[in-house]
Amino acid sequence: MSQVISVSNLIEKPSWQSRIMVWFLDRLLGIAKMNRLYQFHQMQSLKKEDFADKLIAVLKLDIEGLDALKANIPQSGPVVIASNHPFGGIEGVILARAIGEVRPDLKVLANKGLGIFSELKDYFIFTNPLSPNDPKNGPSLRQCISHVSKGNALLLFPAGKVSYYQKDKGRISEHPWNKIVGRLISIDKCKYVPVFVSGKNSPTFYKVEALYFRLRMFLLGRELLNKTGANIRIDSGFAIENTLINGINHEQTAACARALSYAQESSWRYKWPDDTIIEQKPLATETNANDIAAELRALPDSQKLSRFKSFEVYYAYQEQAPSIVKEIARLRELVFRQHNEGSGEALDTDHFDATYVHLFIVESETARIIGAYRMGLTDQLLKQGGLKALYLSKMFAFSEDFENQKSPCIELGRSFLIPEFQGSYQGLLLLWRGICAFVYKFPQYRLLYGTVSVSKLYDARSVNLIYEMLCGGQQSRSVKPRNEMSFDIHPEIKAYMNTYYKQADTSGHNATQLSGFLRSVEADGKDIPVLAKQYFKMGAKFHALGIDTSFNHTPGLLLSIDLPKAPEKLLKLYFGDNYKEYRDYEG
Repeated sequence: MSQVISVSNLIEKPSWQSRIMVWFLDRLLGIAKMNRLYQFHQMQSLKKEDFADKLIAVLKLDIEGLDALKANIPQSGPVVIASNHPFGGIEGVILARAIGEVRPDLKVLANKGLGIFSELKDYFIFTNPLSPNDPKNGPSLRQCISHVSKGNALLLFPAGKVSYYQKDKGRISEHPWNKIVGRLISIDKCKYVPVFVSGKNSPTFYKVEALYFRLRMFLLGRELLNKTGANIRIDSGFAIENTLINGINHEQTAACARALSYAQESSWRYKWPDDTIIEQKPLATETNANDIAAELRALPDSQKLSRFKSFEVYYAYQEQAPSIVKEIARLRELVFRQHNEGSGEALDTDHFDATYVHLFIVESETARIIGAYRMGLTDQLLKQGGLKALYLSKMFAFSEDFENQKSPCIELGRSFLIPEFQGSYQGLLLLWRGICAFVYKFPQYRLLYGTVSVSKLYDARSVNLIYEMLCGGQQSRSVKPRNEMSFDIHPEIKAYMNTYYKQADTSGHNATQLSGFLRSVEADGKDIPVLAKQYFKMGAKFHALGIDTSFNHTPGLLLSIDLPKAPEKLLKLYFGDNYKEYRDYEG
């Protein structure tokens, strides 16, 4: 049982020369003072949990976020928890104690400097980050891999070094994370929990570090002591499957894990502006089914686009089917309110309803409308009223070289499916078969563009991440939002994307890792919006993120699809046997 805290705890067989050096280092590093506290508070020979509790109490630490952290740790199965390393010691004790309550099988890969606390040794698998070629590191890493592979929990600080001031960034930041964390996360069925510990060491620490980086290690004992009375905030993400974080190699997985840690930082937050809708009016009464059926019978046969089981897809103008368009507007308001996007009026309608084409799905026997799209035929609308005739010109400033002014396009918007069909394969399939049947009739329309509304029910971080990862971090030069989201991406996440996502992704890899980011942030597990996923599969190009001030300040992600270039299997699915004829049309 240890009776003192000393550098000698790190030396297996100290000689008389090393004892003299130990005496000097204990005083230089503040360890002698730490030992006096250790003795005074009778901490020697305590169990690891009691020792950790006593150390935290002696330092009078005010710690936030531990309950949320413990709730985010899976109670069983292989899990890797990784954190930044702002202090160099005490965060390891805090996290190990908290996580150990949920996972008694926890081990911590830690700097062997923490070996001065012999009571805590049972928590740790020790490594020497300052000497990558230390022969003892290999067995330590193999022990970690074995530990996780057996279904256990592992905590590590993959930077291996304390956070330090980086001149090129102009801020205190982490060293790149060791790829070992990528190797560990890739273990079969492993989950990952990202953690961020907020805080800094003393200004003296960073000044000494600037002189010579290795000197900072000699100050960690003093830095632990000067944390007395400190407030330490722990922010953690929800556990995510490793399939949502795995990169093209372990190095990228480690970089992604690091970015996920920074995504939890408490200073990277944004509060949505208050809703512009203070009071919602009662919804309009449901349109009589007989009126809808009568208008359907009056439509030309050519405006029936598709049929599937008991459902039919039509298109119509408001002047042809006022009752149908009124019911569509009622249903839009009903659905959009569920996503905090409603107008607050009895109907979601505006003057664009009169000039746009309405594509909708009807249940044949009941004349019930289950979903719709509003489509603007740009060649016709621009002739009638210029750019102001396009709804999206309210959100975006289009330059002359944007696609909607170079050739006939269809502006898609105001899409919805009634609640019981949301997320259903059938509803989305019918809408897309309807769109493709329409463009088959009018094959001059090759390009579709529109926005995906990203509900303010999402965390603002998620909206930021959706834009950055789907757009490849590149704002289009041919279009600019009239109202931008005043919330910048975290610089460390931006750096990650600049390294690995310099251009928009077409392989689906960005979307997979984006799901990982969202799942770590969203309390209810929200993923990429269904429509965004659909457009991504169609080969969409994402251009910009704007705020729709006339739609309860809802963020909208602008995209376009060159439909003939969509994946062949999807063209076959939506066009049927007609896909080649449409694809090869030359106008």
